[in-house]
Amino acid sequence: MDTVTMNRRSLLGTFGLSALAVSALPGLLLAAGSRRVERIGVQLYTVRDLLAADPPGTLEAVAKMGYVEVETAGYAGLTPQEFVELLKNAGLNAPSAHVPLTDIESAPERLLEAAASVGHRYLVVPWLDPALRGSTDGYARVADLMNGFGEACAGQGIQLGYHNHDFEFAPIDGVVPYDVLLERCDADLVKFEMDLFWAAKAGADTPAYFRAWPGRFPMCHVKDMTAAGEMVAVGDGRIDFAALFDAGATGGLEHYFVEHDNPEDPLASIRRSFESVEGIRF
Repeated sequence: MDTVTMNRRSLLGTFGLSALAVSALPGLLLAAGSRRVERIGVQLYTVRDLLAADPPGTLEAVAKMGYVEVETAGYAGLTPQEFVELLKNAGLNAPSAHVPLTDIESAPERLLEAAASVGHRYLVVPWLDPALRGSTDGYARVADLMNGFGEACAGQGIQLGYHNHDFEFAPIDGVVPYDVLLERCDADLVKFEMDLFWAAKAGADTPAYFRAWPGRFPMCHVKDMTAAGEMVAVGDGRIDFAALFDAGATGGLEHYFVEHDNPEDPLASIRRSFESVEGIRF
């Protein structure tokens, strides 16, 4: 494909590790400022096993910690109508849902019906199969597919989004696939959910993305990283979330979902993360 413009160039250069705190106190997250995250959310993938075993009890435990928003990754074997009743009983709402790209291709109407039942305002593509990642043309095809479904979503008052890992930032023939997605996706039809851990893991300059693409990032995943690159609960690593949240105002951040992909103790992990995010000022 054509050589990309400045917005599509890699932003992984000299500033690549700016998302990491240099502080010798890895748990210190407070920064000067008066803003805070008003509505802290959690991606329920973190507690997926507990949720599958006890949906009402798990949602109640999440709410008791202080969470008010959740992002779903399936409905724990329940129908959307059954699941939303449990959310209501726990005092939670689910503005966003992760939905597989394969379902977008095979059952788009079902996804939109479920979103309407639960009250999702965002549907988010969470991951790409390796077969789609081999070339920039593959990413362009993904972008075109998302544009098409994004238009259908918009017709129902729903916003489509895309969630990154680290592989989108690995250049292919000098082009960063994440930049291809940002450039080719219609700015109104496809927004982005920046996973702050995976972007930092890839060495991406997340604040630079927020500045280069204002308003494209209404959501983020909040999880921390140690100096060794391991995923940990927020507050147990070295990512400077205050700086990221501050820059995220330009990016359009409105929803902050705590997540840990494989915590040893899921409830302890999200409790630690909630307390840490609650204390951040930016």
